[in-house]
Amino acid sequence: MDAQMGAPAFWDNNERAQKHIGKLNALKRSVLPVVAFQKKVDDVGVMVELVEAADGAERETYAQELDTSVAAMVAELDQLEIASFLTGQFDKNNAILSIQSGAGGTESNDWADILFRMYNRWAERRGFTVEVQDVQVGDQAGISKATILLKGENAYGYAKAERGVHRLVRISPFDSNKRRHTSFCAIDVIAEVTEDIAIEIPDSEIRVDVYRSSGKGGQGVNTTDSAVRITHIPSGIVVVCQNERSQIKNRASAMNVLKARLYEKKQDEQRAEMDRFYGEKGEIGWGSQIRSYVLQPYQMVKDLRTGMSTSDTQGVLDGDLDRFVNAWLRAGCPRHRNKEIQMEE
Repeated sequence: MDAQMGAPAFWDNNERAQKHIGKLNALKRSVLPVVAFQKKVDDVGVMVELVEAADGAERETYAQELDTSVAAMVAELDQLEIASFLTGQFDKNNAILSIQSGAGGTESNDWADILFRMYNRWAERRGFTVEVQDVQVGDQAGISKATILLKGENAYGYAKAERGVHRLVRISPFDSNKRRHTSFCAIDVIAEVTEDIAIEIPDSEIRVDVYRSSGKGGQGVNTTDSAVRITHIPSGIVVVCQNERSQIKNRASAMNVLKARLYEKKQDEQRAEMDRFYGEKGEIGWGSQIRSYVLQPYQMVKDLRTGMSTSDTQGVLDGDLDRFVNAWLRAGCPRHRNKEIQMEE
């Protein structure tokens, strides 16, 4: 592919050239870290020989350097292993993440706002770009619903681990009696549809409504009817986009989200296991959560699918989610499950 870029006619078709470069860069990001790691393994092999050949103080110096190098490589190998689990058809795509408040009223709206901030922080940590597509403000506090687009390498591959119901237990800041409350929110994650996937939606099957966009005040509120709501009549799926000041751009973004949701629904129907996507998330209430965030009477965040837990609740709410995402990816990897079975035996 590098050689093809040197061909005289490579830039005759700019769109094709950009796709070629994008694919090449993605391949390099997958391959080059492994090549670089292999070189470090070879260097460590040489260092081992130096330790074995040396003696006295020199041997101790080489041994310390070897320990330092290996410790750093263990962390790097961990990241390479996690990346190797992202082999799904759409894992490399951008992700559309939606937050929906559930049982709990104002409490759940505030919890949705906390999750909105948490996922924005997590995306920043991973180097993803965040585009807010829609935010619906709660009646008294927080938000009732939000949709964000996470753009970056393997965004969907990582973000899909968060799909499900999230439960919060805390002393309510809205309760004058300072009682403990439980709140629920559902996280939905789908892959952004690319041009490679053909989804045709006849104009007769959709209803488009435009209205004045709303926000939390200030410059976030538009003065024109630029917000777009698209309803897919046969399925009842509704998508909203109001992040742009242009009605045309909002409509294009909303159509992309609608296509992604319809494609995901179609895939589920073809596999005849709707619970894989909708059923796994379940009702936004008791008994269906995938993760619990307990702030009172003790501090604990626990993923009920993998058993991963931590007492660093503040760190998690500030976006430190990789421990849960990585544990979920490992739990879903067949070779990793086989490895665990062999260790138990």
